[in-house]
This record gives sequence, C-alpha cells and structure tokens, in this order.
Amino acid sequence: MDPEISLMFQCASPSSISESQVRAELSPLYDRHPLPGDRVQIETAWAAQRQRCHWLFDGAKFRLHSLKQEGGLLVFRLGLTCYKDFVGTNLANRVEQLRQQGHEDFGNSQAYLADPLGVGAMLHTADDQFVFLRRSLCVGEAPGKVDIPGGHPEPQVVTGQTASEGPVCHQDLPGELVVKELFSSVLREIQDEVNLPPPALSCPVLLGIARNETSGGRASAEFYVRCSLSSEEVQHNYAIGGPEAQESTGIIFVTRENVLTMEQSGDLWKELCPSAKGAVRLYTGVMGQRQ
Repeated sequence: MDPEISLMFQCASPSSISESQVRAELSPLYDRHPLPGDRVQIETAWAAQRQRCHWLFDGAKFRLHSLKQEGGLLVFRLGLTCYKDFVGTNLANRVEQLRQQGHEDFGNSQAYLADPLGVGAMLHTADDQFVFLRRSLCVGEAPGKVDIPGGHPEPQVVTGQTASEGPVCHQDLPGELVVKELFSSVLREIQDEVNLPPPALSCPVLLGIARNETSGGRASAEFYVRCSLSSEEVQHNYAIGGPEAQESTGIIFVTRENVLTMEQSGDLWKELCPSAKGAVRLYTGVMGQRQ
C-alpha cells in the first residue's frame, strides 16, 4: 500500500453517496486546538512560504474533525480553520511532532493541525476517459505533479461575505448550505480549472474521504462526476482556458481500464500527487465493478 495516502472513509454502496444523504454539524468544538506559543511559529512559517510563493493568500476553510453515520446519513463534523494555519501546522517541519503530541494529549493525532478539508473530482468523459491535470510549478503544493480537478469548499461562499467583512463565524453557517457548498465546490473547481460548462456536468456523488499523509493527514472529499463531453471536446475547452488555467500546464486523459489498474501497474501512479492517489483508490474500491 502507498504510504502517502490513507482512507478515512470509503462509501460501501456502488452508487456512492448523494448530496441528500449528507449532513453537516458546525461547532467551535471541531476547531484546531492551539498550542501555547504556536502562533509565532505559524506566522514565521507563513512568511517564509509567502516569500517563496508570493501569490498565496490566507482565507477561511472548513476543518474536518470527524465523520459519523446515523440513520442512513453521513454527517460531517466541521470546524473552521484557515490556509495560514495549514501552512504553519500540516506543512511545517514539526508536523510529526504535532501529531504525536495530539495523540498523547487528546488521543487524536490531528488535534493540533489545521486540516482544511479539500475536494477533488474523478471526472469521467463521455468516451470513457478520466481527466487528470499536470500541476504548474507555480503552485504552493505538489508543483509539477499530476492531479485531478479540485480545491476547497469555501465558508465565505456560504455566508456571502468577503474577507474584508471580517471573520466567518460558526453560527453563520447553516448545515444545509454547508453541504450544498461541499458538493457545489467540486463542480466550481472543474469549471475553473478545465473550463467546462455546468450543463455538461452531472451532480457529484461522494466516493469517500482520503488523507494525504505527506501533509499531516489532511483530508479531502473525493467525488465522481460524469461529463457529457468527449475527451476531444474537453481538450478543446481546456485549451481555451478557464479562470484558474494558470494552476496547470497540461491535461492528461486515462482510460477507465487503466485507472482501475493504475496503482498496481501504472507508471503514472508515481507522478500522482497524494490527493489524486486517494481519489483513484476510492473510485476503484467503490465503482470499480460498475459500468
């Protein structure tokens, strides 16, 4: 098994999980536990990262604390965090020390980490190809690696606020709107990164949650999305460019057959960033026997 990823949750149903089967609980209890003095270390790490990648900006993110299943529903227990804290904890040199201390203090290795929730899409074209992107060298994480379309659900989309209007508060985030944003955000990332029109995309279904063990176990919700366009049509749209075209330098199409055997036999697996590896493993486990 690849040590760069682990699975936090995998859907048991071959039909995956739809938006109507998901709920969200927001609470300060699900936020990161701060350590005395760690704000200085976070600010130092952020300043250093900004020197290397000056285009980075801080912003509110959802923090995945845990999941629970009840009455046929999957419940996301979410706190709030920010990208700066992610850089200063999950991406810091001291991340394994933080994980060990979290385990000792709370029985939870993630307790002191920002752990912003990511999203990603296994995007399946009409001619049975899956879409992967070669990441630009000018990105903060996994430069030059092969990824799937993805990003983050945004608390400020839920509230309709801008960063200048002050911090986002838990009580301003109704659970049903947060769930809507979880599912909508992955479509928005496809549109922005691959330049595909919304009518060409199916409603996302959740495959599961994968952890990136190279960034302190940061979790990403991985979805399956069907596209009504062929790979040639997707290539054409991608070449025109979308709002986030600068985040990648090329598009790669992989047949479904090769996706299903990628982890065992594909050279491309070695080039995948961990979030993409997690998505491929989840797709193979949940939908590998279908279609």
